[in-house]
Amino acid sequence: MTLAAAGRSVDAMKIAVLGSGTVGEVLADGFRKHGHDVVRGSRDPSKLAAWAQQSGGRTATFADASADADVVVLAVKGSAAGEALGLAGDLTGKVIIDATNPIADAPPQDGVLRFFTNLDESLMERLQAQVPGARFVKAFSCVGNAFMVNPSLPGGPPTMFICGNDADAKAVVRSILDQFGWDTADMGTATAARAIEPLCMLWCIPGLRGSGWSHAFKLLRG
Repeated sequence: MTLAAAGRSVDAMKIAVLGSGTVGEVLADGFRKHGHDVVRGSRDPSKLAAWAQQSGGRTATFADASADADVVVLAVKGSAAGEALGLAGDLTGKVIIDATNPIADAPPQDGVLRFFTNLDESLMERLQAQVPGARFVKAFSCVGNAFMVNPSLPGGPPTMFICGNDADAKAVVRSILDQFGWDTADMGTATAARAIEPLCMLWCIPGLRGSGWSHAFKLLRG
């Protein structure tokens, strides 16, 4: 069911952002900036106390944050994503924005991150298989947190590559990305996450090799 079908404006969605790190904070602040009703979720909500006090935002456990959400944003460490979903309660029918990457604990090699997946399977495919009733959309995984919300770069709006199996869910995410100042390129089904997730590796190389982190990808269409 789309949000429009539910009679709710896409400008006033209920958003659960799962994760107590910087990515979760940036995205939660971005959703709040654009007028959404946001709850940040954590396995241990006390980790979010400073953010709640500073921002006036609400916090909860993974399950309580997700319970009434239209959209759940998965913004945890990739290796913890499956466990986080397991603690999030019934996610059937919910739009899940998957902002994770399967970054391994091993150090980068020559500026190239190591993944715990291979080229024939993405982390998002694993997560979709774990929660088949949820509607996963890959987004926010190919850029650093400083540019996730309304990025300002000399080349104009950068491109966010998304994918997922549900067209209505991708339409919801596209509307969010429009608000957040992104050009959106839909790469197809969840299988395309096999190509999108490694963009994280490419995005990180300049920073890890000392050339800076102020960049994003842009798809030029002919």
